[in-house]
Order: sequence, then C-alpha cells, then structure tokens
Amino acid sequence: MSAPGPTGGELRALARLFLTLGIIGFGGPAAHIAMMREEVVRRRGWLSDQQFVDLIGATNLIPGPNSTEMAMHVGSVRAGFPGLVVAGLSFIAPSAVLVGLLAALYVRHGTTPEAAWVLYGIKPVIIAIVLQALWGLGRSALRTLPQAATAVAACVLYLTGVNELLLLAAAGIVALILLRATLLPGLALLALPAVAGGATFSALRMFLLFLKTGAVLYGSGYVLLAFLRGDFVARLGWLTDQQLLDAVAIGQLTPGPVLTTATFVGYLLAGIPGAALATAGIFLPGFVFVAVSHPVIPRLRRSRTAGALLDGINAASLGLMAGVTLQLGRAALVDPWTALLAMIALVLLVRIKVNSVWLVALGAAAGLLVHLLRG
Repeated sequence: MSAPGPTGGELRALARLFLTLGIIGFGGPAAHIAMMREEVVRRRGWLSDQQFVDLIGATNLIPGPNSTEMAMHVGSVRAGFPGLVVAGLSFIAPSAVLVGLLAALYVRHGTTPEAAWVLYGIKPVIIAIVLQALWGLGRSALRTLPQAATAVAACVLYLTGVNELLLLAAAGIVALILLRATLLPGLALLALPAVAGGATFSALRMFLLFLKTGAVLYGSGYVLLAFLRGDFVARLGWLTDQQLLDAVAIGQLTPGPVLTTATFVGYLLAGIPGAALATAGIFLPGFVFVAVSHPVIPRLRRSRTAGALLDGINAASLGLMAGVTLQLGRAALVDPWTALLAMIALVLLVRIKVNSVWLVALGAAAGLLVHLLRG
C-alpha cells in the first residue's frame, strides 16, 4: 500500500490537506475520520472505501489517537514513510499551536475562553458529515448479514457501557469462528512502567509520563482524563483537579486531536518547552505503532483467515462509530435550529457534494448568527 519515492508535490498535497483538517477538525475522532474519508476517498480518490475501512480497523488495533493515526496511515499510502510523518505532523500542528496559545491566555487570565456560540453551529454540521461517512463506509464494509449484525451489536453494546476493546476483540473472534478458522493468539502489549518520584517537578519525568500514556492509551479521549489525573493530580500533585478539567475542556473545544490536552498541561507545568515536550511524548508512540503496523495491513487482507478477522473488527469499528455519533447527536442537536442545520448540511453533502471545509465555516457562521439574534 505504501508508495515508494514520494514527490515534493505529493508531500505538499498531504501537508495542505491535513493542516486544513487539523484546523477545522471539530467533533472528535469519529468526525475527523469522516472528514478524512470525504477528502481522500470521495474527493481525491486516493483510497477506495475498502482500503479506508481496513485502515480504520488496523488503527483500532493499536494504542494511540485513532484519527491522528488514520492521518499517518493515509500519508503512508500516498507517500511512504515521509508521507506518514508529514501527514501526522500536519494534522497535529494546528491543534497543538492553538492549545498552546489558549494555555498562555489561561495562565495570564486564569480562565478558559468561551466558544459555545461557534460550537453550537459547528456540531450539527459534524453530525451530518459523520452520518454521510457512515453510510458510504457501511456499504463497503458491511457486505454480509453477519457483518451488519456485528456492527449493530457493537453499537448497542457500546451504548450500554461495554468496553470498546472487548467489542473489537469479540467481533474478530466471532468472524474467525464463522470462518471455522483457528483462533489467532493475542498479542501482549508491553506497557512502559510508571515513573516513580515525588512532587518535585521534572521535565524528563513529565515527558516519560506522556510517552507512557501515548503508548498504552486505548479508547476515547475521555480515557486520557483517568491517566492524567492518576499521574499528575493524585500521585505527583503537579496539577489541581480544576486545572485538569480546564485542560480537558480546552482539548474538547479546539479542533484536531483531543490528545493535545497534553500541550496545555505541559505549558502549565513548564511553559513553551514543557508544551513541546508533552506534545512530543504523547504523540511519538503513535508514529512508531503506525510505521510498524502499516506494512502488515495488505498481508492481512490477502490472508483469508486474517481478512475475516479484519472484516469482523471493521464491522465493530463502524458500530462503535455509530454509537459515538448517537452520543454526539444528543449533545449537538439541542433545538430546532441545530436539527435544521444538520439536515441542510446533510443535503449539501449528499446532493451537491459541498466541501466539508465550507460546511464547517457555514456552521460557525450560523452559530454566530443565532448567538447575535438571541443576544
């Protein structure tokens, strides 16, 4: 799947695309992946829907931020290892810079800025983008009744609180059983040990803690809260609970990967150098995991047994994406205005194929307009 000998033009195209997605990427991993699918499958034709779904399944198998790792996978498909690095850094950079600036304002003024009026209009548009992507991906990934049933079951069980990793593992096992294949032995994840120490701040210790977190973090961005509270609040006392909640809030309010919450924490602890170290620490494992796992994906698809495993995981991944979309929808569609905006965005996507960048801008403008009318 990797393209040898990338040209400067290919790398520039990757940089432009993922910088743009990093700037407009509100809504979390499901929304980010939907936007990527719109751009690299529908608009540019860099991948087929089946290739894209395979990358989603592969991303769910490794720790780290799913949407950032999807950007790396797409970059690797397009331009090999240089493309992996360019796409990943381009997607991370806008969010990291913005979070760093907001952290500086937070340190100066002691509060988080209000952006509710922007998110009010953007969130319904994000829901429309995700729904359109789910429909397109589902037609490629859910080709049989068992695959469709797996996706529905994963969605329902996720909404009842079942762990995402258990659902992905169970889906893969069920697919293998249906193929009457021998179950593959599980791979053990080697986690970096927690670094012992007292309350005295150490930049190296902070970097290693974020490196550990990036190497073992599965699940949604909210799982990050548990890791950070255990290390930085409860054990080391470097942050207060309020500071941690403000850090997570900034990560949710800004576009791009939510793991740039680490940038905010790093800035609070050690200014610009701390922000850079924390950001590098939490994202570095993802680059390693994608570089190691990406060459294996075509072999998985060529193997009948491994392909069945991947099909099961893909179906469950789409079920999880649907479950997250339902949860986001409850938070985004809060009144008739937001419901109408979501419907308009969906029509523009399906019938006119409007670029998602313009849709996000339209949502932000609509949110501002409603805010002004109500004010």
